[in-house]
Amino acid sequence: MQLKSFKIKFAGSRNAAYIKEKIMERLKFISSKYFDKYNEKQPITLIKHFNKIKSIGQNKDNFNFYFSNSAVYSSMIEGNIIDFDSYLKYSYSGMNNKGKSYKEIEDLKMAYSFAKEHKLNFTNFLKCHKILSNTIVEDKKYKGSIRDKDVYVFANGKKIFTGASKEIVTSEMIKLFDDIEILISRELIINQVFYYASMLHLILVQIHPFADGNGRCSRLIEKWFLSEKLGVNAWFIQSERLYQKRIVSYYKNVHLGDNYNNVNYDYSIPFLLMLPMALRLN
Repeated sequence: MQLKSFKIKFAGSRNAAYIKEKIMERLKFISSKYFDKYNEKQPITLIKHFNKIKSIGQNKDNFNFYFSNSAVYSSMIEGNIIDFDSYLKYSYSGMNNKGKSYKEIEDLKMAYSFAKEHKLNFTNFLKCHKILSNTIVEDKKYKGSIRDKDVYVFANGKKIFTGASKEIVTSEMIKLFDDIEILISRELIINQVFYYASMLHLILVQIHPFADGNGRCSRLIEKWFLSEKLGVNAWFIQSERLYQKRIVSYYKNVHLGDNYNNVNYDYSIPFLLMLPMALRLN
C-alpha cells in the first residue's frame, strides 16, 4: 500500500465552533457536549506533537514494529504475561512462540494490520474482532459476532460493571457506527479528532458488545478512527503503551458507572485527556 501524504490544518476558535455546531446537528449517539471542556483542559499542542511522528512512516518496516507494540501492550492490559521485549525475543528467535499468550498477541497484531488496509465500518469492525478473538474466544459463534447474552465485568471477585443488555446491544452498535460514518465524512480539527477517537474507545467499553475482546477492540477502534482522519501515521501513536503504563488510572477513568444504563459521561474528561499523552512517548 502506497503511503499518502496528509496535511493537517489548525482551525481557529470560530471555525472550530462552527464545525462543532454542524456535527452536533447530526450526531445521535456520540456526545459533543464535553468537547469545550476537554479543549480547555488540553495541555498538549496536538498538531505540534503529531507532526513529529510523520517521519516514522517513511519506513514501511516500522508498521510491523508498531503493530507489535500495540498488540503486546493492549494484551498486557488484559493480563497477558508476555512483555514487549520478551515478545521481540521470541519473535526473532522462533522459540517459545507456540503458547496461547503469544498467539493472542499475534492475532491482535493481525487485526491491526487488517484495520490499516480497510475502511472503518461495522462490517470490517466485526471482521477485525473475528481475527483478534481467534485464540481468546473458544466458541466460534462469538468470533466476529455481537453477543446474544448479557456480559459482566468482575474485579477481585465482585461484579463491577454490566454491559448493554442483550436486547439492545446490537441496536446500540448500529447507532454508534451511524455516528462514526458521519464523523469520518465531516471536516474536523485535530483536537476534535482526538476527542472523538477517545469517545469511541470509551463508549465501546461501556457497550461491551462481544463475549470477549472488548478492551482490545476499543483500543484498536480508537487508533483506527485516528488513522481515518489523520492518515497512516496515526498507527504510530503508542496509546496502548500509555494505557498499560498508567493502568491504574486507565481502569479508574474508564469506569463511569456499574451498569450501562447508568453510565455518566459527565465524568469522562480524565479519560479523554489520556490519549494525547501518548504523543509524548514518540
